[in-house]
Amino acid sequence: MKKKLVSLLLSTAMLSTVLVGCGGGNQQTAASEGDTASTEEGSEEAVAEAEYTVGPEDGTKLSMWVFVPAHAEFYAKMAEEWNAKNADKQINLTVTSYPYGDMHNKLTLANQSGEGAPDLCDIEIGQFPNFLQGEVQFQELNDYIDPYREDVVQARIDTYSKEGKNYGVPTHVGATVMYYNTKILEEYGIDYTTIETWDDYTAAGKQLKEASGGKVCMTSVDTGGTDWLWLAMAEYGEDFTNEDGSPNIQLESIKNMITMQQGWLNDGIAMISPGGQVDMEEGYANIAAGNIASFPKAMWYMSRFINYMPEMGGQWAIAPCPVFEEGQPRSVGIGGTGTVVSKQSENPELAAEFISWAKLSYDGELQIWNMLGFDTCNTSIWTDTTITQDTNNEYIKYFVTNPFDTLNEIKDEIGLIKVGRINPTINDAFNLTILNACFEEGANVDEQLEQGQSDCELEW
Repeated sequence: MKKKLVSLLLSTAMLSTVLVGCGGGNQQTAASEGDTASTEEGSEEAVAEAEYTVGPEDGTKLSMWVFVPAHAEFYAKMAEEWNAKNADKQINLTVTSYPYGDMHNKLTLANQSGEGAPDLCDIEIGQFPNFLQGEVQFQELNDYIDPYREDVVQARIDTYSKEGKNYGVPTHVGATVMYYNTKILEEYGIDYTTIETWDDYTAAGKQLKEASGGKVCMTSVDTGGTDWLWLAMAEYGEDFTNEDGSPNIQLESIKNMITMQQGWLNDGIAMISPGGQVDMEEGYANIAAGNIASFPKAMWYMSRFINYMPEMGGQWAIAPCPVFEEGQPRSVGIGGTGTVVSKQSENPELAAEFISWAKLSYDGELQIWNMLGFDTCNTSIWTDTTITQDTNNEYIKYFVTNPFDTLNEIKDEIGLIKVGRINPTINDAFNLTILNACFEEGANVDEQLEQGQSDCELEW
C-alpha cells in the first residue's frame, strides 16, 4: 500500500472549518443528519487531500472518493484482502480523500456533466437523498447485496434505496445507546441499571443533584444537534417527514422531549452542552471534566472516548436508552455513509461485487469493527464470541459493559428515521432557532414548533 500527499486544501476551506469548530452549536452540522465528516470520525475537513493506491498495476483500475480519511484506510485494507482471495479478479484501487463539501460537490458536478465520476464513492446519509432525485446516476446493487442480506440490518439498506432498488452499501447501524459514567454514579449512590424510563432518569438526576450538591449534572442538552429528538421520535414511532417527504415537526415526541429537557434545565439536573452538542471539542472536555454523568449517542461515539478521553477507561458503561413509556423501542439508528457505484464506471460489476463484499461480508464487517469501531450492519458479528469476548480489543477493554451485550439486547428496537431533501432545512430550524430559543431563553415549545413548521413548509 502506498500513500501520497496530493495537495493541501485552500486556506479558505481551512478557515471555514475553524469557524465551524469554534462557532458553537449554531455552526455545527447536526448529528442527526448523519454527517460522518463531523460525527462519525471527527471533523476531517482540515486535513490534506490524500490518495491511496493498492493492488497490482495490471489489475482492473477502480477509482474511489471518500470524505473521511479513516474510511480510505479501510478500503485500502479491504482491497488488499480482496486481491489475496481473488487471483482472477485483481483490482488496482485508488482511493482519494477530499473534504466533505468538496467531495459531494464534485460528485454532483460529475453526475450532471456525465463525466468525471469515480467508480465508487462514499455519500453521507444526509446528502444521499439529493442524489436520488430524478434519474439516479448509480448502479442498482440488489443482486450484489443479496448474498449478505439475510445477516444485514435491513433498515440500513433501505436508507440508501429508492422504490425497492438498493443504490448504496451501508457502513454501520449507528444504534443510539446511553453512556453512563459509573464512577460518578456509584460515588453518589445511583444504580443506572434500574433506569428504564425517562421518569426514572429524571429521578436519578434529582438524586445526583442533591447528593453532589449540584456539582454534577445528570446530562447536557443540545442546542446544535437533534439526536435527542431522533430518539424521541423512534420511541413514539413518529418521523420528521410525512409519507410524501413534506416536513412534520409538530410531533408529540418532539414536544415531550423538549419540554422534559426544559424541566431538567429549570431543576438544575442538566446543563446546555458546551459547543452545542457532545460531539465537539468543548463537549469532550466537559465530559472529561466529570461535569455530566450520562448522555445518549450512537455507538460510533465509542471512538470518541478512545481518541479524546482515553484516561476515562473503566468508567463508562453502555446501556439501552430510557423510554417515555415501557414497551417503546429504546434506540434509533443515527448517522451513516452509503457507498455507490457510478453508472459512468467501466467496470460496474466488479466494483459492485467488491464494495458489497468489503462492507457486508463477515471479513469486511470484522475490519469495520476492528479499524473503525462501528456497530456492524452484519449481525453475525454480534454473536461471534471470538469477537465479542476479545478482551484485547480496545473498545471492549475501555467500557465497563460489553458493547455487544447492549447491541444484542436492543437489536429489534433500533428505529429508522427517514432522511429526505427537506431534512437539512428541518435540522437548521432546530439547530439555528428552536432549540436555542427553548433552552437558552425558555421559549414556549408549541409556539416554536408552529413557527418552525411554517418556515420548513416555505422551503418545501
